[in-house]
Amino acid sequence: MTYPDYLLVGHITRDLTPEGDRPGGTVMYSGRTAVALGSHTAVLTSAATDFAGMHVLDGLDVVNVAAAATSTFENVYTPHGRVQTIHATAATLTPDHLPMAWRAPAIAHLAPVGHEVDLRLIGCFPHSLTCLTPQGWLRAWGPDGRVYPRHWPEAEEILPLADVVVLSEEDLPDVATFWHYWVWSKLLVLTGGPKGCLVLQGETAVHVPGISVQQVDPTGAGDIFATAYFIRYHQTGDALAAARFANYVAAHSVTQIGIEAVTAAVKQAAKHNE
Repeated sequence: MTYPDYLLVGHITRDLTPEGDRPGGTVMYSGRTAVALGSHTAVLTSAATDFAGMHVLDGLDVVNVAAAATSTFENVYTPHGRVQTIHATAATLTPDHLPMAWRAPAIAHLAPVGHEVDLRLIGCFPHSLTCLTPQGWLRAWGPDGRVYPRHWPEAEEILPLADVVVLSEEDLPDVATFWHYWVWSKLLVLTGGPKGCLVLQGETAVHVPGISVQQVDPTGAGDIFATAYFIRYHQTGDALAAARFANYVAAHSVTQIGIEAVTAAVKQAAKHNE
């Protein structure tokens, strides 16, 4: 194993859709985006050993912690918003699962979709740009698997340890949580889809407008935005330039459907925005 440029920690998922099962999860969209943007990328994940969807991580370095089941999600879109259900979860990812050769990537991206990323992992990367997309820690579900937002009790402890945090406005349970997260984060980016994003650093908040495109499929756009942001911020140290780049790349990703077409659009958008 060699040191990766970009390391992802989180579950690949099996997503149930009316068109059939398909692989998903932040590690898929962010992992493929990082490769499209030129990064040597590694993924620490967990899934059943017979999960056919693992092929979407071909070309990435992957450590899969074998589990009895693959994390399985179902999203139903209604006039009142998305109804999300978790049908199964894979194994918890801990520091013991992390190869020694993966402890100093340029960028370490903790990307939970549930509660699968052990919080101790945030302390494993003292020489990396440590980045969070903590949406999975902001979810809870009951015996029926129905997902609902929750207050993340460890947020005040964990957020200050990250260099960059990217969240969607849909992830926040209320306005008070937003204010707390701003205070606790070194650099917080709140995404709003086509509206663009809000970059919050210290006492400064700047809105960076989105890009107008013909939307075909928005699936994964938030993950793509986050990875494009982390990579450009690592390259430049410029929080606003990273936001403009990530807005552009994520916007063009929604003009396509299917991971191959989406990542091709990401690569082309990034080249155009160099």
